[in-house]
Amino acid sequence: MRARLATLTLVFVGLGGCTLGPDYARPEVAAPATWRTAPPPAAVAADPIAVADAANTLWWQQFGDPVLDQLVAEALGGNLDVQIAAARIDQFIGALGTTRSQLFPQIGYGADASRAQASRIGQPPLPPGADATFSLFQASLGASWQLDLFGRVRRQSEAAQAQVFASEQAQRGVVLTLVSNLATSYVALRALDRQLEIARATTANFEKTAHIFDLRYKQGVVSKVEVMQITSQVQQAKAAIPLFEQAIAAQENLISLLLGRNPGPIPRGKTIDQLLAPVIPADLPSTLLERRPDVLQAEQNLVAANANVGAARALYYPNISLTGLLGTVSTTFSDLFTGPSQAWRAGGSIAGPIFTFGAVRGQNASADAVREQALLGYQQTILNAFRETNDALTGSALKANELAEQQARVAALRDFARLSNLRFENGMTSYIDVLVAENELFAAELASVRISAERQAQVINVYRAMGGGWVTTATNQANNAPAKASASGG
Repeated sequence: MRARLATLTLVFVGLGGCTLGPDYARPEVAAPATWRTAPPPAAVAADPIAVADAANTLWWQQFGDPVLDQLVAEALGGNLDVQIAAARIDQFIGALGTTRSQLFPQIGYGADASRAQASRIGQPPLPPGADATFSLFQASLGASWQLDLFGRVRRQSEAAQAQVFASEQAQRGVVLTLVSNLATSYVALRALDRQLEIARATTANFEKTAHIFDLRYKQGVVSKVEVMQITSQVQQAKAAIPLFEQAIAAQENLISLLLGRNPGPIPRGKTIDQLLAPVIPADLPSTLLERRPDVLQAEQNLVAANANVGAARALYYPNISLTGLLGTVSTTFSDLFTGPSQAWRAGGSIAGPIFTFGAVRGQNASADAVREQALLGYQQTILNAFRETNDALTGSALKANELAEQQARVAALRDFARLSNLRFENGMTSYIDVLVAENELFAAELASVRISAERQAQVINVYRAMGGGWVTTATNQANNAPAKASASGG
């Protein structure tokens, strides 16, 4: 008997290490050796260490605007999407605990008290004079244990753990998007502020000119046509003011949403012209596989899907369970805990499929298909990461060149407008030339500010596309910030 028991124990121990299904191995990815557009050589030559490590720094601090730094800190503590992502992590941690609990015996208790009357003519019939009314008291401790001999629960636990990791990367992705969107929105707000200033200054300048022309017209120096031309110029510049004011209000409302508070005014720091441009990070494409949140999340989804394949394989094999019960049963409460009232039960069960008419095979086919989808999704996410980073690097380089050209055009148009005014004052040309020059200058100044903001946004996109250690630092800051009970006023 002892020999048979020992043999059975060894069999259980041996099977306890059996886990069905494929073990996860990261798929090989053909990453490009370099980016299509490299960082500016001058920046690399000036400080190669800083450029190489730029993706791991709190890059928004490079703008040199304390107000922006404060807004980012507020957003990390108050943004509701970040808090939702954190709560989702807790959800998956709870699911992991539930799944892992199946690896251990489940112990519970129970108690019952009842009073009943038995039939006197039932089977067996009550003896003459016996009391048909009686009480019954029960108390018990029960235990059950499903032996995970084929690794079904272990594979399910592996999948649940991967889902926890995936949810953590999802939160990192939310933080990455939040900080990037906030910085971009702040830059856009300062650009709108500057464009509003240009529109107001230009309108005031045109109104001054219109007043002078009105006096000259009354003196017979200029014609009615010239007065109407300058009036039209004033109205054109003035019409741009409410458009910029509306855009500013909408931008402030957007930033308020990112901060997790009600719409309201947003504090300002440095002007768009004073904001410094962060350095362009220099790194290899292969690093994206180790630090971009969406890539890491897609990989954990693949890990979970791969583990679920093993759990599905285990459905072909039997389930073995052990059960036990220890308790007391008595018709009187005073005798419930005496020796004669004790009762116990121990047993085991085994159950497995024979004919399921394709049910188990279907679950396995479904698990294989989900794993294939996760693999393709992982590969697609990597390709998209390479595309976004290349686009951002190219856009940053080209937008810097466009800004330089636009600034040179603005300088040339200022000279053109100044000279046109001199020629008009000296009677060498009509005011139509001045009108054309000043309108072109107005449009060029607005475009220069817009391109400046777009250039900053492209640099931000580089950091968004590359990910990096800054995401982890910002995520930790968000998780350590006290949560808001409700949205507050601005």
